[in-house]
Amino acid sequence: MAEPFCEQEDDGETVVSVIIADGPTDRIDKALARSVPEEASLSRTRLMRMISQGAVLIAGQAVTDPKTKVSAGDVVLLILEPPTDVETLAEDIPLTVMYEDDDLIVIDKPAGMVVHPAPGTPNGTLVNALLAHCGETLSGIGGERRPGIVHRIDKETTGLLVVAKSDRAHHGLAAQFEKHTVNRRYLALVHAVPNAADPRLRGVKGVTFETGGIIKIATLLSRHKTDRQRQAVVWHDGRHAVTRVRVLEAFADQAALVECWLETGRTHQIRVHMTYAGHSLLGDQTYGGKRKLSPKAVGEGPAALGNGFARQALHAATLGFTHPVSGEWLEFTSPLPEDMANLLAALQAGKEAAAG
Repeated sequence: MAEPFCEQEDDGETVVSVIIADGPTDRIDKALARSVPEEASLSRTRLMRMISQGAVLIAGQAVTDPKTKVSAGDVVLLILEPPTDVETLAEDIPLTVMYEDDDLIVIDKPAGMVVHPAPGTPNGTLVNALLAHCGETLSGIGGERRPGIVHRIDKETTGLLVVAKSDRAHHGLAAQFEKHTVNRRYLALVHAVPNAADPRLRGVKGVTFETGGIIKIATLLSRHKTDRQRQAVVWHDGRHAVTRVRVLEAFADQAALVECWLETGRTHQIRVHMTYAGHSLLGDQTYGGKRKLSPKAVGEGPAALGNGFARQALHAATLGFTHPVSGEWLEFTSPLPEDMANLLAALQAGKEAAAG
C-alpha cells in the first residue's frame, strides 16, 4: 500500500508525493490543503503559488488551475525548488544569542535595532544580522532562505524575541502566537503608580482588576486618525488587545516599575495601553507627552536621569514557548539593559535617601 506522504531529492529539487485523502471536495487546491501532512510545512498560500507556477503534477502533467478535479487516492507530485536567497543584504552585526538550534534562534535585541527591513531602514536590521549569522543553516521559509519573523518588538524596546529558521518552526511558532500560548513578560518604568484603589483608574473604560493586584486593560487598537505612525485606543473597527499589569516597586507617587504581560501582541500595545490608563512610559516621546518626574519627590539625580531618558523604558524580559519541533517548553529571561538598570538604581537610591 502506498504511503500517504513521502519525499525524495532530485537534482536539488525536493519531490513530495501526496495521496489525496477522502474528503468533501474534489478541487485540487482544497484537496491538497486537506491532504498534505503538517510535517511538510506547506501553507495554503504556498500551495496556491506552486499550482500557479506549474509545480504541481498529476500523471506527469502540470496542473495550473486550482479548480482541477481530483479524487481520493490520486497521487499528486509537488516539486519544491531549493530555497532561494533573498535580496536583503547579509550584514555582520553582533548579536546576543540566548539559544539556537536547527529550527529557531532566540535573540536578546538591543535598543536602536529595527527587526525587519523597511523603506526607511533597508539595512542594519535584525534580519540583516540573522542572514549573516545563520547563513546556510536557514532551511527556507516559504521557499526563500530567510529568517521567519513571527513577532516583533519596537526599535527602541530591548529584549527577547524568537525567530524561525525553518518552515516547520515558522508554522508552529505562528500558531502559538495566534493562540496566545506564548509567555511574554515585559518590565517597564512608568509615570505615577497604577493603583486599583485609584477612583480615576477605576473609571477608565476597559480597565478592570483581578486578584493579586493585577490590572487588566482590554480595548481595541487601531491606527491613529491623524498620525499614521501611532496607534490609538478605539471601540469600533479595531483589533482586540489585552494587557495585564502588576506594580513591582513604587517611587513616591511619581514612578513605578511594573511587569506587563500580553494576551495579544499588537503594535505599540503596552505603550498605548499604559498611556491610555494614565501611566505612560518614562522616555516615551511618541506617547508620553511632556510629563516630568518631580525632583522634590524622587531626588534631583533620579529626576534628571528619568526626564532625560532617551527611549521608552520598556524591556522584553521573559519569553516562553513550546519548541515547535521537539515539543519541549523553553523559557528565557533577559536582565535589564544598562540604561534601564541605571535608571532603576537611581530611583531606588532616591527612595532610600528619602526614607532615611
